Amino acid sequence: MTLVAGIDCSTQSCKVLVCDAETGAVLRQGRAAHPDGTEIDPAAWESAARQAIAAAGGIADVAAVAIGAQQHGMVCLDSAGAVVRPALLWNDLRSAGAAGSLVDELGGPQEWARAVGVVPLAAVTAAKLRWLADHEPGNADRTAAVCLPHDWLTWRLRGEADVAALTTDRSDASGTGYFDAGTDQYRLDLLELALHGRSPILPRVLGPAEALSGATVFGSGLGDNAAAALGLGATEGDVMVSIGTSGVVCAVTADPVRDEQGFVAGFADGTGRYLPLVCTLNAARVLDAAATMLRVDHDELSGLALSAPPGSAGLVLVPYLEGERTPNRPNTTGALHGLRVSNSAPANLARAAVEGMLCALADGLAQLTRHGVRVRRILLIGGGAQSRAVRQIAPTVFETPVVVPTQGEYVALGAARQAAWVCSGSPEPPAWSPPSARTYAGPAAPGVRARYARVRDLTE
Repeated sequence: MTLVAGIDCSTQSCKVLVCDAETGAVLRQGRAAHPDGTEIDPAAWESAARQAIAAAGGIADVAAVAIGAQQHGMVCLDSAGAVVRPALLWNDLRSAGAAGSLVDELGGPQEWARAVGVVPLAAVTAAKLRWLADHEPGNADRTAAVCLPHDWLTWRLRGEADVAALTTDRSDASGTGYFDAGTDQYRLDLLELALHGRSPILPRVLGPAEALSGATVFGSGLGDNAAAALGLGATEGDVMVSIGTSGVVCAVTADPVRDEQGFVAGFADGTGRYLPLVCTLNAARVLDAAATMLRVDHDELSGLALSAPPGSAGLVLVPYLEGERTPNRPNTTGALHGLRVSNSAPANLARAAVEGMLCALADGLAQLTRHGVRVRRILLIGGGAQSRAVRQIAPTVFETPVVVPTQGEYVALGAARQAAWVCSGSPEPPAWSPPSARTYAGPAAPGVRARYARVRDLTE
């Protein structure tokens, strides 16, 4: 039996799966936590990865490894390969002003959409580099190379020290703001724009099944959403709605998407296709906040929400609890609308939290379909999909049935599938069986989204 390993270096933890390369069956697994915060010493990723690998029984017996990781993070290295400053994660909002400056300097959102398919927001690496150049010019001067979390971790686990040996893939590179997924080329002029003329080394972009040889063979790795799509076996017509730390709505497409308004990011997937994506900052933590306010656990929150009527008796929660990325309102706050004595019940607040979070994601789905993305089915994944209330209310808000795969580590599984692809030498990834799933349906409740639409823009 040939074994492969997939590593998921997520925001909160590192997960490792060791799988059968032929079938995708998970044989061993391990996990280790990451520190909290929106900036982190990358050494913590390596430490967690090595702990998780050990917990999974090691990788000495695997034929290949690949890494999936959180997108956008800024890792700056000096000419000797040392980390210049703690990495800024995707959810660090200090670069919001820098993003706005970059958008204006190129001539507006439409110019960025035409150039690279991505309009800079606080999360995007180009915005973080501009923040670095503006606020830490000494560190910007020391930066000889810039990479992303999966690039850096692959480089470290391979035992490399030369920054010229850094590699990436097109799915992760497409989220930087200086790589055009439509042409598969870096835009060095946009990198220099971000860094006020500086032009550090960028990782070499590998093909989806290209191998990095060594004591252990590594695949190119990929961004977390592309890895999840690969792990789920998503194809054209599949829309994935992921409810985790962030909320993500994305779809596999044959052609790139360029949204001149900037709502849809024109990312690449992990197979040579495309992954247009809408991301919200507020997802599962909206449920956490509601549970905290009501002093209940998540199962009790679901029970309360499901006991309330669709529309929460007129109560509407706009869930911008940590600012928001889509729409681009990094400094906004959440708001509760329609509160009356008659609807001031815990059940209505619980349901309003679930509906508000889902309405924000439904807005993302509408943006994808506006750009011609075909919806054959909706796959609901992530930690938030384990909520009974989310699973049962989602079909009413999305106004279509949703498919909920069995809970799994799909980013790590997608990375493992890429590793198996590297081993196979085939033009397409191995045909692993898709996960088992359950379909949830319910009567459409268009009034829920209509009420949400009337109040969402009142929040500042």
